[in-house]
Amino acid sequence: MYVKQFFMDLKLNICFVCKWIAIALVLGSVCGVVGALFHLSIDYVTQLRLAHSWIVFGLPIGGIMIVYLYRLVHLSNEPGTNTIIQSIRQQDKVPVLLAPAIFLATVITHLFGGSSGREGAALQIGGSLATTFGKFIHADQREMSILIMCGMSAVFSALFGTPLTATLFSMEVVSVGVFYYAALVPCLCSSLISFGIAQLFGCQTTFYTLTASFQLTPLMSVRLVAFALIIAAFSIIFVLMMHYSHKWFHQYFQNAYIRVLVGSLLLILLVFIFQGRYLGAGMEVVDEAIYGQVLPYDFLLKAIFTAITIGSGFKGGEIVPTFVIGSTLGYMLALLLGFDPHLGGAIGIVGMFCCVINSPLTSLMLGAEMFGIQYLTAMAIVVAFCYVLSGYFSLYQAQKIVYSKTSVEFINQNAK
Repeated sequence: MYVKQFFMDLKLNICFVCKWIAIALVLGSVCGVVGALFHLSIDYVTQLRLAHSWIVFGLPIGGIMIVYLYRLVHLSNEPGTNTIIQSIRQQDKVPVLLAPAIFLATVITHLFGGSSGREGAALQIGGSLATTFGKFIHADQREMSILIMCGMSAVFSALFGTPLTATLFSMEVVSVGVFYYAALVPCLCSSLISFGIAQLFGCQTTFYTLTASFQLTPLMSVRLVAFALIIAAFSIIFVLMMHYSHKWFHQYFQNAYIRVLVGSLLLILLVFIFQGRYLGAGMEVVDEAIYGQVLPYDFLLKAIFTAITIGSGFKGGEIVPTFVIGSTLGYMLALLLGFDPHLGGAIGIVGMFCCVINSPLTSLMLGAEMFGIQYLTAMAIVVAFCYVLSGYFSLYQAQKIVYSKTSVEFINQNAK
């Protein structure tokens, strides 16, 4: 009896693996091509904007184009990353037209200098493509949830060049305290395939070589805990800025066209005062934090620029701006606490990332893929304390807090 059951289970598991490898091969390839094209498009328009600084004055035009585009494809309710996360947990479908809409809208945002990232678009493109593919193969509701996670992982991997982080991200970010292990093989395969496709297109991986010396001592441990405390505190401020910016723009400017015009004019005014350092994704500022020097107020201004950009209706994501905020704040904190500021910039990215998405394992993998494993102990300390000290705040309001961060307790409430 037990032998028969063993072979039955083995057969089911082999069928599961073979089925999802085949699906991942197709979905990962498609997402890899689309993700690579998206990556190259963002790089192209960013270089174009940097070469012609006057393009920033076209922000109002870009904003109007985005609002019109979303209304043209009947997405006036502006579905975003929260829609993708909610669709996995509730086994809903993602709008098919979301992929082309967010692709074009994010490219427009970056062309004119809106302060946004790419991951929001990546997750939405991946979820939309996966839904389309799921309809084609007549996937049921449970399979559709895994497909959406595969799509998220695949496009995230193609964009950032961090396939293992992309694998864990979609499995961990949906519900805090719950890890969707059933999606491990599908997400890993689709992520690796998409990563390989993106490499063929010439997309570069996100990796930094650090030469900072590090030795874990009692004093260094105390410094890292203090570092995590401040990172967590500002992460809460940033999440609240993003939330209330969106709320206030929609409250005081109910017309989407007026809303995006006001946001554009505010950004142009800030550019007059602070120049264009905080426009676009801002990865060049991250480079400065890791290899050079940054300004003491970089983290605050990047947060303000991003809150206005996303809150007023421009598209993209918040994760790359989070990298900028974490790296520049980490750089300054390391100087104050007495250790290498470039190491502080690297750890700041990982800590801030953990705070705003409540995903410690994904954050540690991000640190390993971006900076190597030699600083993983320091990152683990910061991630652990950041995870607890940041509370239940999240960039993604659809993210569900299933288990308490401070006790073994099932709480089943939405992140604030």
